[in-house]
Amino acid sequence: MSVRPPDAPISHTRGVQRLLDSYRAIPASASVRLAKPTSNLFRARTKRDAPGLDTSGLTSVIGVDLQNRTADVAGMCTYEDLVAATLPYGFAPLVVPQLKTITVGGAVSGLGIESTSFRNGLPHESVLEMDVLTGAGELLTVSRDQHEDLFRAFPNSYGTLGYSTRLRIELEAVKPFVALRHIRFDSLDELVATMDRIIDTGGFDGVAVDYLDGVVFSPAESYLCVGIETDTPGPVSDYTGQQIYYRSIQHPQGIKDDRLTIHDYLWRWDTDWFWCSRAFGAQHPSVRRWWPRRYRRSSFYWKLISYDQRFAIADRIEKRHDRPPRERVVQDIEVPLKRCGEFLDWFFAHVPIEPVWLCPLRLRADEDWPLYPMRPNRTYVNVGFWSSVPAGATEGATNRLIEAKVSELEGHKSLYSDSYYTPAEFDELYGGETYRSVKRAYDPDSRLLDLYDKAVRRR
Repeated sequence: MSVRPPDAPISHTRGVQRLLDSYRAIPASASVRLAKPTSNLFRARTKRDAPGLDTSGLTSVIGVDLQNRTADVAGMCTYEDLVAATLPYGFAPLVVPQLKTITVGGAVSGLGIESTSFRNGLPHESVLEMDVLTGAGELLTVSRDQHEDLFRAFPNSYGTLGYSTRLRIELEAVKPFVALRHIRFDSLDELVATMDRIIDTGGFDGVAVDYLDGVVFSPAESYLCVGIETDTPGPVSDYTGQQIYYRSIQHPQGIKDDRLTIHDYLWRWDTDWFWCSRAFGAQHPSVRRWWPRRYRRSSFYWKLISYDQRFAIADRIEKRHDRPPRERVVQDIEVPLKRCGEFLDWFFAHVPIEPVWLCPLRLRADEDWPLYPMRPNRTYVNVGFWSSVPAGATEGATNRLIEAKVSELEGHKSLYSDSYYTPAEFDELYGGETYRSVKRAYDPDSRLLDLYDKAVRRR
């Protein structure tokens, strides 16, 4: 059985044509970029006058094949729209990144992660095929069997090898509720050891685990959040109103149980952008009571951040109060699970940010993804931390320390935010020679930005 929104294939075909027409209208000597109103990137970028490609018709779910458990989506379809199309039929993407406005194409070209990643890997692993507009202006269908070099280099390329216009991804069956168990630890070593056992056995207390992530408030207070799908109806919590999800995790000792609908579980982090809404006062009870529910979502907080970046509001406030400037430290890093405790000990000793998010992951199969190389059959832990610290003597001082420590521990970091690597360091970490080979093949005239220029030089 297939489910297709009315006229979806025709609308998508027209959208692709508008994209191609806009590409062909740009002089051959000019670079190109996407014209899009929103972004989930945290890099400051140099303003560019490059013409924008028309993506207005590339935001929809094209169709859902319930029998084969796949969905065809446009490259700029958000996970919010995709989940809305699949959840009524009891299906969801294998990995649903935390924020509603992350796009499927963005999660594949820029990586994504969530609490199913310990069993389902990363979003690009569930892609069966993609249509990609290359820098050379060709629209190619790429897969494990067609243009395999581009298919494998696409993850972590951030649009510098091409733009996905359509993706076919795998789905999995889900149940209507998630029973949560928040397990408290007073020792990071115990937390990491328990995480390792859950991943190794696939269960906790003899029950299969479907979702797994964690929050560390301090070395003496941390939690694993174990999720188990269930059909059993019953009372559920609501963290889209006055209650705040991450605060509900905390308790004095032992295990705290909770329940959410599958919909609210998938978007549990979006309402307060994890915990970052506190920077805008949205968690203060008197403010929250009057804060419209429709504005309690990551996309709105991101608009506030964009205004700050544009007008340097936070820097002006610090200066007006005679406080020193601050450095933005907004990062997601991944280290092998065996080095996770070591990284957390170092982090809390050197970086004044709390809490931090933990999300374990393992690649689904022994496949090569050269621009973000990870060893198969090895567990990694994503550590996310998003705040600011007092600025150091040099630009990006704390971010540079973090980069060095992550590399020392055989890890990587995502490239959606500020990076300070040298070209040699970047090449070693992010598949430099492979990237250049694929770039020459599919963007020979460098119509698209170079990855190092985009991620580090912020062009």
